[in-house]
Amino acid sequence: MLRAPLFTLLLVIAPLPAPAQMIPGYADNVMAYDQRELALLPPYCKYTQNFREMLSGVDPAEGARWQATLGPAFNALHHYCWGLMKANRGLLLARTKTVRDFYMNDAIVEFDYVIDRSPPDFVLLPELLARKGELQLRTGHVPSGLETIGRAVSLKPDYWLPYALTSDYYRFIGDVDQAVTIFVARRHVE
Repeated sequence: MLRAPLFTLLLVIAPLPAPAQMIPGYADNVMAYDQRELALLPPYCKYTQNFREMLSGVDPAEGARWQATLGPAFNALHHYCWGLMKANRGLLLARTKTVRDFYMNDAIVEFDYVIDRSPPDFVLLPELLARKGELQLRTGHVPSGLETIGRAVSLKPDYWLPYALTSDYYRFIGDVDQAVTIFVARRHVE
């Protein structure tokens, strides 16, 4: 008599497994470190926490150099690398909107992990914010996406990526005048 309610309770609280083979030919978890996905990442990723433990032939001296160059936020940067892998899955590999949105929203969570642990002067913070804003726009969170991209611009006004993402967004929704205005604004910052 107790078994049925307990089983029902377990079904309600237990996480459901991901759909089988979300991206055909790839492990469902990016932590499988597929070489095809690793090839798309910035060079510092293989020296970040978790990556350096899982990959062979990682030079500790090069890892120390990246740590010294990027500072304390480097300790959380593996989440950005995972986020990039998830974003790439959503943008390049997903075959359905559900899978695409799953990976892009999960990438935003990874980006937030690093953003929350980054000092305001972290050299990669404008890139992190721009990439997060891009995914927010692509998943329909337009006001927060534009705000996030705006934060990237305020941190580094001469960084091209936030302008390109914003201009592309306005072009995509058919507001060509606003797209051109953003593009021209970028040219005046140089």
